[in-house]
Amino acid sequence: MTLAQTTRLNWFDSTRAGLEHALAAKLSEFEGPSPVLNEAMAYALLEGGKRLRAMLVFSAGHAVGTPASELTDAACAIEAMHAYSLVHDDLPSMDNDVLRRGKPTCHVKFGEAFALLAGDALQTLSFQWLAQSTQGSVQVRMQQIAALAGAAGAQGMAAGQSIDLAHVGKGMGLEALENMHARKTGDLIKASVRMGYVSNPDLSPVQKDGLEAYAHCLGLAYQVIDDILDVESTSDVLGKTSGKDALNNKPTMVSLMGLGQAKQLLARLREEAMAACAVIDPQRRSPLETLVELITNRKS
Repeated sequence: MTLAQTTRLNWFDSTRAGLEHALAAKLSEFEGPSPVLNEAMAYALLEGGKRLRAMLVFSAGHAVGTPASELTDAACAIEAMHAYSLVHDDLPSMDNDVLRRGKPTCHVKFGEAFALLAGDALQTLSFQWLAQSTQGSVQVRMQQIAALAGAAGAQGMAAGQSIDLAHVGKGMGLEALENMHARKTGDLIKASVRMGYVSNPDLSPVQKDGLEAYAHCLGLAYQVIDDILDVESTSDVLGKTSGKDALNNKPTMVSLMGLGQAKQLLARLREEAMAACAVIDPQRRSPLETLVELITNRKS
């Protein structure tokens, strides 16, 4: 392993460890009067997770010269929002799944009502953490809140999930499927990158466009590899139920394109993401490149 690779891994490990500490501390600080709700929120947020979205916040910030210490609240907020989305996606009224991150889903563990409330509380907590943060200027925090809200709402994740539910057992073209994935999965990944790079108000239009293109490619790549793994992997490896899309007759990249073409698309998106972040100084884009590798090579 080269010195550059070692330095990069050390940055990732220390940044992620700092995030885990911050998440636990912040969640404890904001505990409410219901012990069961507190436990359900902690179960959904703290026990497992790759923290890819938080690391995108830190990596995009690093790319524009902002230290991780000034983006911790934003990274915690994106993880709380992501945890909420997983809890609600798994509910019987949604994807009706019983396994997440290698353990029973929140509604299996605590019941549907408490899982619903835990998701609601995590969503609102993400905005509270940003609104009450002292990291960055007020203008920066407002942009981060706007990015997060836009990604989660009626034009983002909620829209994507709605489209997904409406097409169970029905046909869908490739363009429509990409649009669904861009909203359900991609928008939160884009928001993660934006919440990092808006920390530098002097960012050039060229760098901003490059980071936006990077986020777009990465968001779609994340879903493509997800569809591939749903076919090729097992529940034990994934930490969630494999083969569920085919069982529920849901359209996926693999079902529409075939496994071979889906893998070709993934390879192209990987190359395009790498090319897009080339607008960033070589000394600062390494974490962004590492995340491309982690996402496109992931096994779970």
